[in-house]
Amino acid sequence: MSATDKAKNKLDDLTGKAKEKMGEATDDRETRNEGKADQAKSDLKDAGEKVKDAFRH
Repeated sequence: MSATDKAKNKLDDLTGKAKEKMGEATDDRETRNEGKADQAKSDLKDAGEKVKDAFRH
């Protein structure tokens, strides 16, 4: 996994966490769910990158 991809995934994860917390604080389910979805997307990207790395070596 390149450092750039890793940084982008981490940024997506942090953004998702922030959205989730903002949604909880404002009792906005849509924002909270968007944050959870962003985090899940980031996790899937990380997993995909790890699989690619495993096959490269």
